[in-house]
Amino acid sequence: MARELNDLALEHLSHRFDQTIAVDDASLTVGAGEVVALVGPSGCGKTTLLRVAAGLEPLQQGRVLIGGEVMADDRTAVPPEERNVGLVFQDYALFPHLTVRGNIAFGLKHLTTSERDNQVSQALERTGMAGYASIYPHQLSGGQQQRVALARAIAPRPRIVLLDEPFSGLDASLRHRVRDQAAQILRESGIATLIVTHDPEEAMYLADRIAVLDRGRIRQVGTPDDIYLKPADGFVAAFFGDVNRFAGRVSDGYVAIPLGAVATNGHAEGTAVDVLVRPEALSLGNGPDSGVPGSVLAARFLGRSSLVDVRLKDSSATTVRIHLAGRQLPDAGETVYVARDSNQTYVFPSGDDPKN
Repeated sequence: MARELNDLALEHLSHRFDQTIAVDDASLTVGAGEVVALVGPSGCGKTTLLRVAAGLEPLQQGRVLIGGEVMADDRTAVPPEERNVGLVFQDYALFPHLTVRGNIAFGLKHLTTSERDNQVSQALERTGMAGYASIYPHQLSGGQQQRVALARAIAPRPRIVLLDEPFSGLDASLRHRVRDQAAQILRESGIATLIVTHDPEEAMYLADRIAVLDRGRIRQVGTPDDIYLKPADGFVAAFFGDVNRFAGRVSDGYVAIPLGAVATNGHAEGTAVDVLVRPEALSLGNGPDSGVPGSVLAARFLGRSSLVDVRLKDSSATTVRIHLAGRQLPDAGETVYVARDSNQTYVFPSGDDPKN
């Protein structure tokens, strides 16, 4: 691991709460100026990993390095305030008795008055909050409070910023707008960023790389393209969107599913496998030669796309979901022909299921 290239390095972290394993041998790096998203379902260990990195949770096993320097291992425990880390929490944790300027200046007491004023002004300008310096938190909207929390985190010019579900308390329309603003601020600041979220779309939008957690273990780390198009296992594939799931067994290098034979790419003969097909990998053909016949159960228009549920005319009357661009709404009961794109069809060992 080239530590000099990473502003944050988490090496083989494990953490328990009594008998519950919260983090299980997790390793992750965040490079200078990089945004990494830590994503997974509730209770998978995301926030624990973030708190250990920040020093808010005592290290039990592994190492934490920031800027190549050991912050925590079996002999070292640098306190949070000395780790050069900016923090943004889900509830923002603003001081209600301090103005916006006072909140941002709170962590800059070690500076001279002129230095403190300069860094506060820069943080206010960078987050678009310069006109609100004398306002108190209760007078701000949720989005404005979030920007103040971000300004407070970046004002000390930290080596890394850690954000824990920073947009989850905002309504949908405001969340998209504030998320756009935050992404721009973080990238312009050039500060290494680790953000925790349970929202796959948010992770795809914000991050240069994504780390997917499941029950304390990191399942896959990669770019948004890699995570979505080349999932490491069934959990990752299913977490990042709906899938049509089929069970089968390898025979002569293929597995038979109602949508046709699928190449198994090296799985041993006779192995039980699960085949996952994304809804957007399915399309409606023009006739019997263009796909597998089926009957439309329901079709719904979602604005930019349509969802069509089809019952295939196989022996099990298998139902598949199809995601189509634009408005495509065949009538219920209409006979259609379903074609499959092999590029978004994935084969994994049987039992690799997010519900297990």
